[in-house]
Amino acid sequence: MKGLPIQIAILIFQESLQCGFLYRFCSVDSDKPMSFPMGSHKALTTICTVVKQFYLLRGSFVRLLSYFIVSLAVIWTFGPISASAQTGQATDYNPPLTPDGHPNIEGIWQVLNTASWGLEDRGASLGIPAGQSVVLGGGIPYLPEALAQREANFEQRATLDPVNKCYLPGVPRITYMPYPFQIVQQEGSVSILYEYLHTIRYIHMNGAPHPPGSIGWWMGDSRGHWEGNTLVVDITHFNDQTWFDGAGNYHSEELHVVERYTPTGPDHMLYQATIEDPKVFSRPWTISMPLYRRQEQHIELLEYQCHAYLLEEEWDKKDSDFFE
Repeated sequence: MKGLPIQIAILIFQESLQCGFLYRFCSVDSDKPMSFPMGSHKALTTICTVVKQFYLLRGSFVRLLSYFIVSLAVIWTFGPISASAQTGQATDYNPPLTPDGHPNIEGIWQVLNTASWGLEDRGASLGIPAGQSVVLGGGIPYLPEALAQREANFEQRATLDPVNKCYLPGVPRITYMPYPFQIVQQEGSVSILYEYLHTIRYIHMNGAPHPPGSIGWWMGDSRGHWEGNTLVVDITHFNDQTWFDGAGNYHSEELHVVERYTPTGPDHMLYQATIEDPKVFSRPWTISMPLYRRQEQHIELLEYQCHAYLLEEEWDKKDSDFFE
């Protein structure tokens, strides 16, 4: 996406040769409100003034020269914005601090993607939206024998997806479920409260290691620390009952996840999760996506008590296997 400003300039230049697009664009009724992106109304107004003046001159050479100038102006106007907005990387933003001196990331957050239905590129189907991949550097690196299990999961996803049975979704999936969550910071700990099933997750920040042994928790054991402005969370002690999405991507009990929460602005965070599981994957892999602070004046976590809704639906079904 780094070449986006140049692509815009080329398109403008080509269109200018064919049908004078910019002249018609700049000749709309000035009494009609227009919405320019990125707050660039003043810059585009200046560009339109240049276009109108030069277009009145009929010399082909002068016209081509004018669009060359306009193209440079567009690159100058949008170039820095595109470079930072499209990379998905952390910026130099300095967030406010909590009383104990750590970045304040408290608030109610939510993703605006469809990763919970599938982490990789996919088309839409009935009840399932299309989506773009959030996996960095290519596809998910399954071991050959594990890939066969993923394909089997996909074919039976309607009945096998743990979320369809109202099980806890695990980490990282609970972060990109279509429900908000609230981050609460206290001295020595960070807690995340999820609307889905009113799940509460405690991130221990006291430097203590994970407990010994192998403990099969649905949400794992979370231990966190700060690296600059980034909250880094190390999670182990999972069971093998959760999936990463509704497309059958799965893991074993040897799953190890490292999350990174990096504030990139007052109302945005970059969320990344690096996943390791030597039983299932050939190498570690990472997902990345923005988190958005909910802006409603009276926003709060509401309820999604999946078990109650499922019980109500299945109670009177004679052929239901819910109670087996």
